[in-house]
Amino acid sequence: MDDFSDEDILPLSLKHTFWTWSAQAQVSPIPVKRAQGVYFWDIHGKRYLDFNSMTMCVNIGHGDQRVIEAIIRQAQELPYVAPSMASKPRALLGKLLAEITPGNLNRFLFTLGGADANENAIKLARAFSGKHKILARYRSYHGATAGAMAATGDPRRLAWEPNLMSGVVHFLDPYRYRSTFHRTNPDISEEDFSIDYLNHVEEIIQYEGAHTIAAILVETVTGTNGIIIPPVGYLQGLRQLCDRYDILLIADEVMSGFGRTGKWFAVQHWDVVPDLMTMAKGLTSAYAPLGAVAMREEISDFFAERTFQSGLTYTAHPISLAAAIATIQVMQADRLVEYAAEMGKILHRLLIDLGEKHPSVGETRSIGLFGAIELVRNRNTRQPLAPFNATSSEMIAIRQYLLDHGLFIYAHWNTLLIIPPLIITEEQLEEGFALIDQALEIADSAAER
Repeated sequence: MDDFSDEDILPLSLKHTFWTWSAQAQVSPIPVKRAQGVYFWDIHGKRYLDFNSMTMCVNIGHGDQRVIEAIIRQAQELPYVAPSMASKPRALLGKLLAEITPGNLNRFLFTLGGADANENAIKLARAFSGKHKILARYRSYHGATAGAMAATGDPRRLAWEPNLMSGVVHFLDPYRYRSTFHRTNPDISEEDFSIDYLNHVEEIIQYEGAHTIAAILVETVTGTNGIIIPPVGYLQGLRQLCDRYDILLIADEVMSGFGRTGKWFAVQHWDVVPDLMTMAKGLTSAYAPLGAVAMREEISDFFAERTFQSGLTYTAHPISLAAAIATIQVMQADRLVEYAAEMGKILHRLLIDLGEKHPSVGETRSIGLFGAIELVRNRNTRQPLAPFNATSSEMIAIRQYLLDHGLFIYAHWNTLLIIPPLIITEEQLEEGFALIDQALEIADSAAER
């Protein structure tokens, strides 16, 4: 296609692509030419600072030649084998993952991404437990396939009901800033706050019948729905409830895993070992599609003489596994997990400073390089700058301002998410925050003082 030019990218993409999460007549994609480090460039040479790691996934940054070369070597040696076959990258990745996952999560089912990792975790939990129901939170997102979407609590689920997987029961998130239980006593201690929300979960378990519940599925740290960080004692309390009622705990670490929170996996902040743990995104830093389900030995042993009735044509695809191996090795060599923890302190300070300056900032939250700015019209009433499951003229204008000035960021309802590649420097964080500082003048103009 020697006659193909950069100028053809956008019109041909618009002509032939069916776009996800979009009304087709309203899409306005950036025609991307290249990417390197924490930046990417469009076909016109405009540079963008990537404050969302593209889709919360390019954890090691763009264009790392160590991963690219590993992919090339694997493609030259063995680009594909059947799922029933063993391969060098399958052996090596299993060993590497077993070394970094918590507890005895040392058996891995490989998938193509986070949604089918969550689907398969649910299948494993149901088969192992002999029970059917799955408990999940309302502000969760677990993927767009039928089972993962059913487990998803947020409104993306609603468009596809009732044609989704059955047996899911949702419960409330321990979301302190917008707590249903504590609107009249906001000064409750964090420990008591956790206890109230754990009591809420336990009450639902009792109503639904523990003998019917296979698993509780949670994002360890809620991702796109606001970076909701578990309060003190909450995750440990969920583990205890699961043990008490013979329910499996599934931790969705698709977004929070691989250094994002300053640990390999977010559960390690609370010394909790789930029964199953899902991962994707940062597993390969999106250099190739891959997901995985990590499981306790007891679960894998259950299938020693029983057939697991599921599979994927591209399970354990060698090129994706090679990308994951190289990604983990890059993270280890460059000490990116430890670096993300240190840079998380810088991010926290920048968020605090921003909140003190702008009356439109209701709250900021972060753990590692996983942050959110929640925008409001009134700090006292906490009225959001955009309604639940909607946007507003101000939020649209803020994101457009940032794009116009070269900052790529994810805006969800009334929140801005800060999820940059883990290699970002303090100067680059400050570069992005200087632009956010300017953009928030738009929000401030709508805020009641």
